[in-house]
Amino acid sequence: MKIDNKIVSLIMISIFLCSLNVSAVKTPRTTTNDTTIIDSTNQSVQNSSDGEGDIDPLVDLEVTVTIKEIRALNKIDDISKADFFVIVYINNEKFRSKIWLNQNYVKEPWSATLNVPDDVENVSIKIQLWDWNLGLSRICDLSDNSGSLLKAYDIDLIYNLKTAHWTGDDYNYPYMSWADPSGYGRLNGCDDNSIYQNERDCLIVFDITQNDFDGDTIPYWTEVNRYHTDPQVNDTGRDDDGDGVPIEWEFKWGTIIDYDYNDQVWRFEWIYDPFVWEDHSNLDPDNDGLNNVEEYLTSEWGSDPFRKDIFVELDQMEAGPNGEQASVFPELGKDLLRDAFDRYNIYLHLDDGSMGGGEWIPFDNETPREELVVLYQDYFLHGDANNWRKGVFHYGLLVYDATYAGYVFGVDDNYWGAYQISSKRVDKRSHGAGKAIGYASVYMHELGHTLDIRMPGGHDAKSGFPWNINWWKWRPYKSCMNYGYTYLLVDYSDGSRGRNDHDDWGTLDLPGFQVNVE
Repeated sequence: MKIDNKIVSLIMISIFLCSLNVSAVKTPRTTTNDTTIIDSTNQSVQNSSDGEGDIDPLVDLEVTVTIKEIRALNKIDDISKADFFVIVYINNEKFRSKIWLNQNYVKEPWSATLNVPDDVENVSIKIQLWDWNLGLSRICDLSDNSGSLLKAYDIDLIYNLKTAHWTGDDYNYPYMSWADPSGYGRLNGCDDNSIYQNERDCLIVFDITQNDFDGDTIPYWTEVNRYHTDPQVNDTGRDDDGDGVPIEWEFKWGTIIDYDYNDQVWRFEWIYDPFVWEDHSNLDPDNDGLNNVEEYLTSEWGSDPFRKDIFVELDQMEAGPNGEQASVFPELGKDLLRDAFDRYNIYLHLDDGSMGGGEWIPFDNETPREELVVLYQDYFLHGDANNWRKGVFHYGLLVYDATYAGYVFGVDDNYWGAYQISSKRVDKRSHGAGKAIGYASVYMHELGHTLDIRMPGGHDAKSGFPWNINWWKWRPYKSCMNYGYTYLLVDYSDGSRGRNDHDDWGTLDLPGFQVNVE
């Protein structure tokens, strides 16, 4: 009987991941030296072992673990916001961060660096996230459910000095969406199917790096043995094959760990070759509507070609001359909006000024549809009909008053990614502590239309008022797309509530807004 090679590979990957999963109470993994590398001819190179020689003769090797961001995805502390701190082990050396008191969202980077042996290929790394409490700190959940233990919260990794990539509880593998659903350099406690359970689920964005003589992030061994480039010359931006993405991007995302079922060993493999033209303008392995060239153009903001990304430009309106408040999206609302997508491993990037967009629009007492189109042309496209952002970014305006609280509006090139919400209208329905929820809910509702969420029974059947029979009929459809939950809920439905529910999350069409983009 012939066995499909892909099936065998899937089984072996599952076994590999299970073997790497350990609990929070276990001691850090010791250094191993069984990684096999393959060269450009796909022939195995001799395995690295202790004392084989200096892996990088140009520098004294150091490894740095950087925690870029921490997010609480559900309730962490019973009486306050989270008091996060991080513990990182590098080759069993322990590093502990400061405590970020009373913060559910930590956006201050923190790093730990260790000088490592120059002749040992692999470095062991463990990452733990804790919530500090006087006398009883508790570990938070960052892991999936792939191991044999009932609850495993911490992360164990093996970092390879030859390839500058890591494997273990987080790894780069593009062939199955479930392989590492949270993405490379991103850890999500909801990956154990606890999205709607309070298990101290958190998200961490991190990176692991080593010092590199020429500063192009490509390590000495890879430059000499794989790319045959000069390890003393910075190759950043180099695109020898002219396929639209430079060598450093192809190196980062094209270096993966894969199982060789013939020799029964794990090998690092290069699926993108910076010296061979590849059709990156049409490659979209995660089917999020961004091809690899667009993933490169947005890479400085954290895009991942193997995990779904949504980019939205948020333009806001200045204050009016007669005391009208500026139309400003509450900061907490932005975080609540991001959390909803994070739980499902869709990274929502909201450009409120940090990504080259996020314009402030002059005040207008009323902004009808035809004026919204002008704003789209002037502040999103900047007069350039071929602006690269069209088809990459959705365009979500926040204006003072466009006659309705929110709606999707068409533009002259039939772009389906533009919508607005009106602060004057949203403020009437959301006040005080609920203001952030109200803004995030209405904004997510309109974004949902551009993601082609088609509600059961039609859009107008969902009443927002309990004196209408449809308000009661559609209660199982617990989604901000349902008028009965708009202003109250920052989430789409998962379809698990039976009759009259709908699986919004499972039917999102991320590339759909580009259909009419030429």
